[in-house]
Amino acid sequence: MKFPYLHPRGYYRLAVSAFYFTQGLVFASWASRIPDIKTALGLNDAQLGSVLFAIPLGQLFAMGISGYLVGRFGSRKTLTAAAFLYPLTLIALGTISTVWQLTAALGCFGITANLYNIAVNTQGVGVERLYGRSIMATFHGLWSLAGFVGGLFSTWMVGADVSPLVNFCLIFGFSILVLLAMRGWMLPRDPKPGRKESPGRPRSFFKPDRYIVLLGVLAFVCMSCEGTMYDWSAVYFQSVIAPPKELIRLGYIACMGTMTLGRFLGDRIITRFGTITVIRISGILIASGLMTAVLLPFLIPATAGFLLVGFGISSIVPICYSLAGKSKTMRPGMALAAVSTIGFLGFLLGPPVIGFVSQALSLRWALAVVALVGLSATAIAPELRKIHERK
Repeated sequence: MKFPYLHPRGYYRLAVSAFYFTQGLVFASWASRIPDIKTALGLNDAQLGSVLFAIPLGQLFAMGISGYLVGRFGSRKTLTAAAFLYPLTLIALGTISTVWQLTAALGCFGITANLYNIAVNTQGVGVERLYGRSIMATFHGLWSLAGFVGGLFSTWMVGADVSPLVNFCLIFGFSILVLLAMRGWMLPRDPKPGRKESPGRPRSFFKPDRYIVLLGVLAFVCMSCEGTMYDWSAVYFQSVIAPPKELIRLGYIACMGTMTLGRFLGDRIITRFGTITVIRISGILIASGLMTAVLLPFLIPATAGFLLVGFGISSIVPICYSLAGKSKTMRPGMALAAVSTIGFLGFLLGPPVIGFVSQALSLRWALAVVALVGLSATAIAPELRKIHERK
């Protein structure tokens, strides 16, 4: 099937967009049914938290493997496999009946999620090169949009008393249709390291250069802030802002909404002002938004502050992935895996550290610390520029 008047590179962009959307839909479908599975297995909060730790462990385990597979077989073949396996693990999650089965299934979920993530971002970097301008933020915006769609669909499934297994089977079926429809339009070859004349073999996953490490640190900063919003924004509203019960998740919704909007607007903003300027402004937005919520712990200013945080975190990770994919010393898949590994530690370590600081001092002090972490992105940006100019 061909669409008239669509440029050949448009087919590649359409396919990659569809795979980003499917990736977000699969993750949101699982996240939305966690309460049902928790109830079915009779887990308390501590037990659930321990079991959920299997997802990031699976992702960390797969980081180097994913980069190797993309480098060895190409992102097209790797994404084809991941686009089948990732939603398939949903069905496994829908059939579990014991805690150990859930733990094993979540580990597989994390592994296939990372495989999908590295492959689809490698495809995204390749398509971005064809366009010669920033389009990565839009791809990530589709992931965020799929999160809302998946949440709404699962909510409807719950309201209709549909089991998680049936819910997950429907998502699997949709994912396979997308795979069959879009597989022929995937980018056939991955981009090579940006500088053909670079001597020697490209660097490995275990020996990234300073530029890649710095991108990873920047991703770590952003993902720490993003993870804090996922895990602590509703808790902050509940314990500090103390709004009516129905408004407890208002800060979370505000942050996720502006993050999604920021990603759809991000490519134009990046093209207009440049990556370094956007990173610096993003760090300021994260810090000012969090400090607004900390210094003015009331419903309206706190919500406004979280709106700013959403805009602040929206573009940094897409920029990091885009710049990593253009590495002059590493293959795109390896560079993306290295940046993802360092960055994902922010998701893994950030929220628990916030809990320790909150316990020792207060949640307001903990968010103030996160504000400083976010502001560090502004300090990192000039260092990226210096290294880039020396290359």
